[in-house]
Amino acid sequence: MRFFATALISALAAAGCAHQSTDPLAADSPEAALDAYYAGIAEADLPRRPAGAPALSGDRLARIGFASCMQQRNPAPALQSLAGEEPDLVVLMGDNVYGDAYSGDMSLPELRQAYADLAANPDFQTINAAAPILPVWDDHDFGMNDAGASFSARRFAQRIFNQFWEVPAGDARRSRPGVYHAEMVGPPGEEVNLILLDTRYFRSPLRPTDERGAPGRERYMPDDDPTLTQLGDAQWAWLEEELQRPAALHVIVSSIQVVADGHGWERWGNFPRERERLYQLIEESGADNVVLISGDRHRAGLYRLERESGAVLSEMTASSLNLAFPGEEEAGPHRVGPTFVGENYGVMD
Repeated sequence: MRFFATALISALAAAGCAHQSTDPLAADSPEAALDAYYAGIAEADLPRRPAGAPALSGDRLARIGFASCMQQRNPAPALQSLAGEEPDLVVLMGDNVYGDAYSGDMSLPELRQAYADLAANPDFQTINAAAPILPVWDDHDFGMNDAGASFSARRFAQRIFNQFWEVPAGDARRSRPGVYHAEMVGPPGEEVNLILLDTRYFRSPLRPTDERGAPGRERYMPDDDPTLTQLGDAQWAWLEEELQRPAALHVIVSSIQVVADGHGWERWGNFPRERERLYQLIEESGADNVVLISGDRHRAGLYRLERESGAVLSEMTASSLNLAFPGEEEAGPHRVGPTFVGENYGVMD
C-alpha cells in the first residue's frame, strides 16, 4: 500500500396531498410525490462521462488504484500520477464531485452541473481513458453534506449517478434503491471480490456533538440506539451473501472510515452497534483476506484493529485528490503511523 503526495433540501415541492407518510419509501411520502416531477426530466438532460472508457475485464488484477474527494472544477494532477501507475482498475470511493443542493431546487442543478464539470475536467478525462472505474458515492455526490436517508432527492440523485457512470440497463442499481454494488474479478484462485457499500441512501440520522469543534467531538457523537442503521436491511442481507462468495481477496469499499476512532466526524463508530455488526459479519462469514478501503476525511492513513477473537482488520484511507485541508494530527488509537494531509491517492498491489 502506498500513498502518493501530489497535493435538502429543507423546502419540498408542494405535493398537494392532505396526508403524507413520514416513511420516505412509502407511496404517499414527499419523496414519492416528486417522482412524477422527475419523470419529466429526460435522460438526455443528465450529464454523462466522456465516451471511450475501458470496460472491466475478468482478467487477473495486479494493481488497484483508489481515491476520493475531488473538486470537479479544479486541476487534479494526482489523477495524472495515478494513470501513470497503470492500474488495472480504479475505485472512486465518493465525493467524486461536490454538487450539494444548497439552492433547494429539487431538480438538483448543482449536482448535474458538477458532473458536467467533471466530464470536462482534463485530469479526469485522463483517468477515465486509462483504466476501468468502479464508482460509489459519498455525501457530496449524493447531494447534500452529511446527508442520509432523509434526503428527499436521493432517488433522483441515484438516477443522475447511474446516467453519468453508464450503469448498464440490466444492472440492479437501475431498479433497486441505493448504489451498492459488487464485482468479482480474476481467474479461479485469484478472484478479487470488490464490494462497494452505499453508506448514504439508508443511513439513519447522526447524533450531533455536545461540544462542536472539540477534538474528538468535532461534529458528531456515537449513538447506541439499536434502531439506527448504516446500511439498511436489504443491503445488510446483500453484504452477507457477498462475503460468503469464494474469493482470494475481498475488498470492502466504504465511503466513510470504518476502523478509525478518535475523531468526531462521520465514521462507522457513530453507530457502534452497526460497526460491531459489520465486524462480526466479516468474522462469521469465513471470508479470507478481507481488507477495507475508505475516503471522505481529506487525509490519508493506515489503520489496524486486532479483535478479541484474534481477527485482524486493516483499513486504508485515501483522501483527497485535490482538496487538501492541512491541519494538526488527530487521535488515532488504531492508526499505524501518522496521517498524510496533502493531495493523495492509494495503490494496492
